[in-house]
Amino acid sequence: MKLNGLIRAALVLSVASWVLLPGSGWTQEQGLVLEDFKAKEADGFPSSWEHENQRSQSKGRDAYKVQSENGDNFLSAKDAGQRIKKKKIDWDPKAYPVLTWRWRLLKAPTGTEPLAAIYASLDTDLLFIPVFTKYVWSATKPEGTLTEGGMFSGSEIVVQSGTAAVGQWFEERVNVYEDFKKIHRHEPAPKAWGISIVAGSGVEIDIGPMTAVPAK
Repeated sequence: MKLNGLIRAALVLSVASWVLLPGSGWTQEQGLVLEDFKAKEADGFPSSWEHENQRSQSKGRDAYKVQSENGDNFLSAKDAGQRIKKKKIDWDPKAYPVLTWRWRLLKAPTGTEPLAAIYASLDTDLLFIPVFTKYVWSATKPEGTLTEGGMFSGSEIVVQSGTAAVGQWFEERVNVYEDFKKIHRHEPAPKAWGISIVAGSGVEIDIGPMTAVPAK
C-alpha cells in the first residue's frame, strides 16, 4: 500500500538533524542509553554486538572498531559492506520514542548507496523476524525521502544527504515510534526489539552514542 502525501509530509517532519561544531563536546540527554560504545572486545569490536552474516565475521570485526577522540567514544566503520546488530535491547518506544545518535562521514566512494544506515526495530512479524525502519545517510537522495519496504526489507527514510560535509559531526533525532505507526498503521510492540548498523562498501564513517529519549 502506497503512503499518501500527508503521511510522507508527516514523516519528513519527524526527523531532524543538527551540525555539531568542533569543540562543542557531546552532552547526554536524559533517557535510555542504548549504546555508548564504551565496551569493546580485545580486537576493538563493540561488546554485545553480533554480525548479520555469520559467514563473514572476520571482515566485520576488521571493519567495525570502538575508538575515542577527546574523551568521546564512537564506533568507527571502514569498508564494512555488511550489517551488525546489537543483541536484543528492550525499551518502551511509547515512553521513549525519539532515537538520537551522531555520525561523521570520512570517506564516500562514488556509487555507494546508501552510505550508512541505522535500523530501529520496534516489533516482529508473524515469523518473529524484526520489523525495522531504516534511517539512512544517502549520497544522492534528498533528506526526507521515503522509500517503502517490501516483504523482506524495511522502509527507508533519508535523514542525511550528500558528501560535501566530510569530517563534520551531525546529530540526528528521529521519532521512531511515530514513524512506525505512520508506516505500519498499528502500534508497535510494548518493548522495542533493538538496533543495528550498516556502513556501505568503501565508506568510512564514525557513529556516536545512541539514546532513546522522551518526545519534547
